[in-house]
Amino acid sequence: MSFNNLDTLYRQVIMDHYKNPRNKGVLEDGSLTVNMNNPTCGDRIQLTMNVENGMVTESRFDGEGCSISMSSASMMTQAIKGKKIEDALKMSKIFSDMMQGKEYDEDDSIDLGDIEALQGVAKFPARIKCATLAWKAMEKGLNEDNQ
Repeated sequence: MSFNNLDTLYRQVIMDHYKNPRNKGVLEDGSLTVNMNNPTCGDRIQLTMNVENGMVTESRFDGEGCSISMSSASMMTQAIKGKKIEDALKMSKIFSDMMQGKEYDEDDSIDLGDIEALQGVAKFPARIKCATLAWKAMEKGLNEDNQ
């Protein structure tokens, strides 16, 4: 597949998650709630997660922002559901490395799925904070809950 076709496919995946977000909303009985915002562009997210026996059993997000931040939140909530806390945090580390254009550890036990569509964001430094907002919220929530 040529780079242009791949770029187009990735754009379509991002727009699909933006227009049809997965897991949008708030868990009323959410055991963890994290609010974060990106003051440079106004993106804001509220992430709610249920964690039981060291596993993320449910994850939702609410907020407003650009297509990158909202689609990343949609992809992230989908990806971490049913994952052990350490696997969700490992996935976040891989995502962070990918966003910084670093070589990232392609762990066979971690399937990024649609998230790989966001790798092109690394070429646009001003947009990296948009893509990582939901991930930072998830890390904050899981690390605080693990204390």
